[in-house]
Amino acid sequence: MKRRTPESAIPLLLSALMLSACGGIIPEGRAPTGAMSTATSSVSGPSTTISLPAVSRVSTAPAQVSTRDGEMACISELSATGAQFNALPDTYAAPGCHKLGTVQLSALSGDRGRFGISNIGPLKCEAANTFSGWVQYGVDRAAKQILGSPLKRVETMGSYSCRNVAGTKRRSAHARAEAIDVSGFVLEDGRRIVLEEDWSGGTAAEREFLRVVHKSACKRFGTVIGPAYNADHEDHFHLEQSDAKFCR
Repeated sequence: MKRRTPESAIPLLLSALMLSACGGIIPEGRAPTGAMSTATSSVSGPSTTISLPAVSRVSTAPAQVSTRDGEMACISELSATGAQFNALPDTYAAPGCHKLGTVQLSALSGDRGRFGISNIGPLKCEAANTFSGWVQYGVDRAAKQILGSPLKRVETMGSYSCRNVAGTKRRSAHARAEAIDVSGFVLEDGRRIVLEEDWSGGTAAEREFLRVVHKSACKRFGTVIGPAYNADHEDHFHLEQSDAKFCR
């Protein structure tokens, strides 16, 4: 003889069955935990669409903040070399011509003193740092080793200039204050070595010195052009802060 389930127990059994099935019920417009793909930007249900932010649109650091941080780090690095300089305000002169993150150098530091710099204008901080390292470790030490006298001053033909590359419609690196033209060097003993005269017509030691400092510049700057390249550069080294590797 079968035993009948009391009528009072039937509602309890129905509730238990419904609860056991809850794991398979997904409300409209939702996805179960772990089922959503990061590549999906929206999930649609029978009557509702929920928009989700695309992963590629998330930015953790605004470019402006990053650039400013980089400029401050460059200023700190240049200051640590012992260079004397003033940071300059950003300015725009014309399309493709600007001075952004530039400094005005007045002196550079060496092993035993400071070096003067003639005729230099605004120079981008990164280029100024590279220039400082080249003068201290490339030029001054070569002068002492090859010519027997420390460096006193670097002579330049300027840095910033709003102009195109000669013979083209392309803006020069000078238009962005990323290049400097060096024309000669004055030593502590009074000697003056200039590229226009001494690259080919100087003493053997002077010619060697100029070629050593040219080679040293090529290790630091992206683009270096000198008298051996063409007549336009027979009187100076064009030293350019760039990602290129061009040494002539």
